[in-house]
Amino acid sequence: MFIVGLTGGLATGKSTVLSIFRDNHVAVIDADEVARKVLEPGTKAWKELRNYFGDEVLYPDGKVNRLKLGEIIFDDIEKRRKLNAITHPRIQKAMMSMAMMYFFSGHKYIVMEVPLLFETGKMLAFMHKIITVVCEDHQQLERLCKRNDFSQVVARKRISCQMPLEQKVARSHFVIDNSGSIENTVKQTESIIKVLQRSKFTWYFRVILLIGFLSVAFGVGHIISNLINNVT
Repeated sequence: MFIVGLTGGLATGKSTVLSIFRDNHVAVIDADEVARKVLEPGTKAWKELRNYFGDEVLYPDGKVNRLKLGEIIFDDIEKRRKLNAITHPRIQKAMMSMAMMYFFSGHKYIVMEVPLLFETGKMLAFMHKIITVVCEDHQQLERLCKRNDFSQVVARKRISCQMPLEQKVARSHFVIDNSGSIENTVKQTESIIKVLQRSKFTWYFRVILLIGFLSVAFGVGHIISNLINNVT
């Protein structure tokens, strides 16, 4: 099995593309969903978060107020580092555990959505292919303002904190332009799915594993044979 990394910028349409993969029966891992589970009330990460940031980052029901948390860490590097230290290792561990489950289930490949794939660099080594979702600059700004109820000033500051889309595109194997209609985005995504389905990488990987297994088996068998000969 190989892993396909899905990334992009804020509000470019990563979730939309991920849902298209899911609709086409491709196994997917959503980093945002994993992050929410990691920070569910009562978990170790949630307790550490509450101890450090206090109840002001929680809703009355105990769930994390991600918008409020984002406001707090945005202009405070130390608090941002603390949040990353609390969440990132656990999120990455959970995502890799899910990937292993898909591997043993016999999937040829999975799509793993990682918003900060290039920025953190932590998961890059595991990605066989990378897809970046883009859209026009003005669309990204408008979508982010509408989605998070940001002013244009705040939205621009948030976007500027991420790696420019042009740099992400330059380091990607595929690019999906989500500037047009949903039908066009579906068409682009399904075209990439066809390419991934034709990939021979899985077979190469299985052959390498088989060769490795046979080598180990032969080596163990040879050692046992020598021991038996020495005894007799």
